[in-house]
Amino acid sequence: MRRLYFLLPGTTNKFACGGLWAELKTLELAKKVCPAEVVTYRQREKDHLWLDDLLDSDDTFHALDDAIFVMSWGFDVAKLAQKLKNFNTVYHAHSAGYGFNLPASVPIITVSRNTLGYWGQRSPHSLLYYLPNEISDKFQNQQGDRDIDVLVQARKSSSYLLTQLIPALRSQCRVEVIDYYVENLEELFNRAKVYLYDSAEYWAVQGVTEGFGLQPMEALACGCQVFSSVNHGLSDYLDPAFNCYKIAGYSQEFDVQRILKVIHSNQKLSLSPTLLNEYRAENVITRLQVILTEINEFFDHKQNHQSNIPDLDSWQVLKLRSQRLWTKIRKRLSK
Repeated sequence: MRRLYFLLPGTTNKFACGGLWAELKTLELAKKVCPAEVVTYRQREKDHLWLDDLLDSDDTFHALDDAIFVMSWGFDVAKLAQKLKNFNTVYHAHSAGYGFNLPASVPIITVSRNTLGYWGQRSPHSLLYYLPNEISDKFQNQQGDRDIDVLVQARKSSSYLLTQLIPALRSQCRVEVIDYYVENLEELFNRAKVYLYDSAEYWAVQGVTEGFGLQPMEALACGCQVFSSVNHGLSDYLDPAFNCYKIAGYSQEFDVQRILKVIHSNQKLSLSPTLLNEYRAENVITRLQVILTEINEFFDHKQNHQSNIPDLDSWQVLKLRSQRLWTKIRKRLSK
């Protein structure tokens, strides 16, 4: 197995987000399969390698044939891919919709089937893989008392959720809104009866997709009843009326009615153990072993072979459409 260099802009609070935490968790899982470490490229950090130093060193430059650079920061991938075009690179895709294309020489590993489908159309000649994010075993239903009726995290929440639905609920039940970092989120999920998550508006403004959506799954794993949007990566595992409820359903009054009914009901929806196991570390590591084995075989092949499948770019699509149109015209003229 080649060494993996996980490319990150930095690892401090300046870059803190779900994508960073997910990438660092993937790095730790990857270490169980092959050597792996962080390389930063925007911010120098004393505990990590610096990309330019790595590329400029004569000692390491030739050794990079036995390494794979893992790109993940969507806004930087196009520039990184160009900079590293002479090396083995992989794109670990979380969100989609950044607008760039990648050559077939760059395998793509996606964290959701939603993102897998995006790249399956956009990059049909690349090697594509699905590797879900890990849900830690600490997210379990502790079967304890739940003293919070409704739990909400302010970040990514829609204006409807914050300005309409929550005020309407507060007059009828206990609502707790979290607008700060929580280290032990599993404890809050085990105290809450209902968790609300509505990110469709947030991602529409950002212009890219919800790559995975960790919190609704973590809440479900802890026994919360989840009301959520079902945009992008959330559609991988959320199944409205079977393991969750769709939020922002037609009217505020209907949302309040359904949420209060769930709070006072003994009927509970939950993720199936089989589905949840797909996201636990053991399964993710098993999948990663298979994926990295094939990717290493591909880079062995790439050393001696050129890509020879025509790209499905705009010119190729135009050419195929023109041929199709000409074929139709010829058929009509021959009648």
